[in-house]
Amino acid sequence: MRILILGTRAGLPDPEVNQSAILLTVRDRHYLFDCGYGAMRQLMRENVHPGHVDHVFLSHLHYDHIADFPVFMIGSWMMGRKNPPVVVGPQDTRHFVDSLLVDGAFRKDIEARAQYPQRQANFDVMKPDVRECEPGVVFEDDLVKVTACYVEHIPLEISPCFGLRMDTVDGQSVVFSGDTAPCDRLIALARGADLLIHECTFPEVAIRFREQAGIGTWAHTSPTDLGSIAKAAGVKELVATHFCAHQAPNAVMREIWSSHMPIEHMGTDIIDQMVADIRANWDGPLRMAHDGMRIDL
Repeated sequence: MRILILGTRAGLPDPEVNQSAILLTVRDRHYLFDCGYGAMRQLMRENVHPGHVDHVFLSHLHYDHIADFPVFMIGSWMMGRKNPPVVVGPQDTRHFVDSLLVDGAFRKDIEARAQYPQRQANFDVMKPDVRECEPGVVFEDDLVKVTACYVEHIPLEISPCFGLRMDTVDGQSVVFSGDTAPCDRLIALARGADLLIHECTFPEVAIRFREQAGIGTWAHTSPTDLGSIAKAAGVKELVATHFCAHQAPNAVMREIWSSHMPIEHMGTDIIDQMVADIRANWDGPLRMAHDGMRIDL
């Protein structure tokens, strides 16, 4: 099993880092978890043909987890995709997909391209197999089983958010938290997993700053809490991801993120501090994700 971390940025677009997307490959079959801005470009950088990715799982419908989906769909159609992808996501995923494609926002683009015989030959791929899910087993084939649980990010009545676990026929297990505050359901889902990929959006200094500014912190997991989560779940390895731009050297990014943390604390040493805070409660294998990170199980 191969895991490629395609994007690790949270929230706002970044000129250097892509948004949430993870590619899991089991025996040459690809499964994409989230499709944030830059996912399509990252697939190609990693020499993965987007038209060969036939399974997409959306943890929730925040734009930094879904923004590249129309690029993925239209681009892979033009690249010769052969199969309509399976798209698994929370309530309203069908509306999201339908409002973009054949009868939606990109309908004129699609209609124009569909005039050519080459595009007509595989036009069926533009109608994906959308499956809105509830907690429990949300997908299963001969290689993998994917199980979902609710996590604590957006109020459930507005939009459900899911953590996802993949178990493979080879006995491997990977859990992706999506976006969440500390959550007992996610701990239960991750119990004993080989790998936990968990959001860790803000360093402790930013969390304190946001509390004082009244921005709120309930929707994400702190580094200190993340260490406790990994320990409680008994996972074999932890990967922290989905970072705000606390390292950003770009002047515009520093200005934008200054409402979330003091500018004087931004810099490359923040990652070292986050590692130390995670280590306060976790002494197992730990990696801080970066775009293009590869993990083999």
